Amino acid sequence: MAYIRMDEARAVGRAAVPLQKSARGILSEQARAFDAALSYDIFLSHSFDDADATYGVKRMIEALNLRVYVDWIDDPTLDRGKVTVKTAAVLRERMKACSSLVYAHSPNSSNSVWMPWELGYFDGIKPQQVWVLPLVTSDDSEFKGQEYLGLYPPVEKLSSLGGRINLGFDRVGDDKHQVPLENAARGQGVFLVSRN
Repeated sequence: MAYIRMDEARAVGRAAVPLQKSARGILSEQARAFDAALSYDIFLSHSFDDADATYGVKRMIEALNLRVYVDWIDDPTLDRGKVTVKTAAVLRERMKACSSLVYAHSPNSSNSVWMPWELGYFDGIKPQQVWVLPLVTSDDSEFKGQEYLGLYPPVEKLSSLGGRINLGFDRVGDDKHQVPLENAARGQGVFLVSRN
């Protein structure tokens, strides 16, 4: 399987942001009030310790013409540093406005107080619309997450055409076809891509 490398995701994020800034630094410029009328294709669950890589993953998914919600970009007034009733209520509303959830798993995921909660909540409201995106350190790295993450299909690179990384996952029970993320996230009929 070809997963996204952390350095690859960071490079995509840095290419979209001037070199003197980090993903954390874009907060002040891109911060805007969340528009409750907006809907998103993907809720990107992630560790804030991976901010630069998260921004790169967001850009990769947006290249597939999908709308991606990242809390510190789209809703910067939230205080994710503390677990509060208010923050949980806001995140619930944001998850309801998203068609699917991508759980960006990295070594920092186990430090996040929010990621397991987001995964559990989203699985309860839209159980077939949850996927795990392993962020690995090298091309030959294997994905080893918490046992419960095995319940969800892992997102991997299907191909890379014209600089765009196509993402998807194996169709459940089928080792010959994969489902592109853009189709699955929009809830469209399953469009199959033959594996090479």
